[in-house]
Amino acid sequence: MRSPAVVWDSALLGYDLGGQHPFNPVRLLLTIRLATELGVLDGVELLVPDAAGDEELLRVHVPEYLEAVRQAPLVGWDVGHGLGTDDNPVFSDMHDASALVVGSTLLAARKIAEGEATRAVNIAGGLHHAMADRASGFCVYNDCSIAISWLLDHGFDRIAYIDTDVHHGDGVQAAFYDDPRVLTVSLHQHPFTLWPGTGYSAETGKSGAEGTAVNIPLPPRTRDASWLRAFHAVVPSLLAEFEPQILVTQCGVDSHEEDPLADLSLSVDGHRTIYTTLRELADTYAGGRWLAVGGGGYQLVRVVPRSWTHLIATVLDRDVAPETKLPPEWVSDVGRAAPDTEIPAAMTDGRETAFKPWGDDVDDPVDIAIRDTRRAVFPLHGLDPDDPRD
Repeated sequence: MRSPAVVWDSALLGYDLGGQHPFNPVRLLLTIRLATELGVLDGVELLVPDAAGDEELLRVHVPEYLEAVRQAPLVGWDVGHGLGTDDNPVFSDMHDASALVVGSTLLAARKIAEGEATRAVNIAGGLHHAMADRASGFCVYNDCSIAISWLLDHGFDRIAYIDTDVHHGDGVQAAFYDDPRVLTVSLHQHPFTLWPGTGYSAETGKSGAEGTAVNIPLPPRTRDASWLRAFHAVVPSLLAEFEPQILVTQCGVDSHEEDPLADLSLSVDGHRTIYTTLRELADTYAGGRWLAVGGGGYQLVRVVPRSWTHLIATVLDRDVAPETKLPPEWVSDVGRAAPDTEIPAAMTDGRETAFKPWGDDVDDPVDIAIRDTRRAVFPLHGLDPDDPRD
């Protein structure tokens, strides 16, 4: 297999919403440092991105929004388009920094499309909430949607997007809600209980694309085994039927039990299992082609660096054993910078991730979501929603 691609440059730290905003770029820096000190990136040439140009940004966003993003740092708060809010504050060089995030995901997509890599990862990407004409949920430009649009024009006509962030992947769903070439799958905390309040099982796509939007809303406090039960009850069957040519996955880690902005209860071990599962699905259903991006994650020290180091390692086929100790130098440096934070000792939370497959006649709390989603979507793909063999 061709060597996987890792996109990274310290300039990506410029996407900084400032102050005490939870979307702090230090999480990226700590991840790259941890992956480096664990040897995950040994011998890997990190690919340096360029900012996306207007031609690429306009694949998803409208011209007046691009102009608003450019002008926002100059005109202040009254710019509209979701800018200047607590979630999406205006910051210096906002257009350039946001365009660079898009460029980083486009670079990963191009490496796969041109056959230079089968897998690629960009932890700085995953800004899945941005809409055509507005910022939303810490996201200015939607790199996920733009990369998918680019792939559709460069040799791909069946793309599966899988979103494992705790929040609904609403911006990507909106971009392709009427496009039968793109299957969007989102597993997220139930919209009754978490922003953005969308992502119900009944959201399945517009006429002509029915069944290509798939939503699995999970109850608060869902743990690893139940999350994986829901995933496996829905996703592999749909991938087998849809036959994607590539998987694009948003791998937000705000589903962790320690995340301050949400209420699912996954562990670092659960995240690691999700990534190895995505790799297996890419190999089985998409010819091995897998583009992985980051996303949410707001426990900046204890969770994000470990989980995304596992993501990078999984993409590179350099899996890190859960019991691996954190490098002493990394622990020491982080401890000095965050003296009130208890630093984990190893790359694990000590959790088991074995799960019971759906259809075992056991009533798990996630089974309502499983049944609702299968009944909404499976018949549109010729699958039996009540038969666990499908």
